[in-house]
Amino acid sequence: MSSNMLKKRLQAGKACVNAWLAIPSGFSAEVMAQCGWDSVTVDMQHGVQDYHSMVACFQAMDKHPITPLVRVPWNEPGIVGKVLDGGAWGVICPMVNNAAEARALASYSLYPPKGKRSNGPIRAGAYGSATPYQKTANDEVLIIPMIETQEAIDNIDAILDVPGISGIYVGPSDLGLSLGLEPRLDREEPQVLKIYEKLTAACKKRGQFAGIHNGTASYAARAFGMGFQLCTIANDSGLMALASRAAVNGFRKEVGVDADK
Repeated sequence: MSSNMLKKRLQAGKACVNAWLAIPSGFSAEVMAQCGWDSVTVDMQHGVQDYHSMVACFQAMDKHPITPLVRVPWNEPGIVGKVLDGGAWGVICPMVNNAAEARALASYSLYPPKGKRSNGPIRAGAYGSATPYQKTANDEVLIIPMIETQEAIDNIDAILDVPGISGIYVGPSDLGLSLGLEPRLDREEPQVLKIYEKLTAACKKRGQFAGIHNGTASYAARAFGMGFQLCTIANDSGLMALASRAAVNGFRKEVGVDADK
């Protein structure tokens, strides 16, 4: 790892658009990686990805100028260290609700003396020997807790103040669930928009970034206007379904055939 281009763009205050891979395929990852995204995230929490498919996705995307990220299934040291060893340049971690959990995530992601990450970057560097990777990893890896509950909102200042935390990532569906609302993206509820305002302000105050998952490009652009910098649009399977439906419906409309005939 020489430098994390996504981190540089975020530090420069630029809008960054992130892809999301639920499909466990190097082929579809390669297709997505050449579409102009700034970063591409392999979703190991709710996607159908496992560690082997993550590595295959990374291998397929290596020749393209994107920054590979991973959303891990949970906040535990085994998987966090392993995805970083596999080549992830950032970790998005679900359900981080307080400073203690944020400190744990940072410790899993960083080499000593800053953290407790074990040495063995099998793809990210050369396993078992000192390479430039170990010297730069602590400065280059993005550590991104997900803010998805009222507890996390209440503790946002303490979470962001944990050394090593790069920024946050908002999961609107789980956030809605925790507030007693329907789980969905692209939210319009005034109480949620007020929460977004609080979260982005807390990040801006510290020179950190806020990310958010969006269902559409238009809402993602709006989210950037709200102060979110890392804006994800849907995921690979969702975009494929959207484009497929549009193609089918476009055909039926042109030839005058209804879907049920």
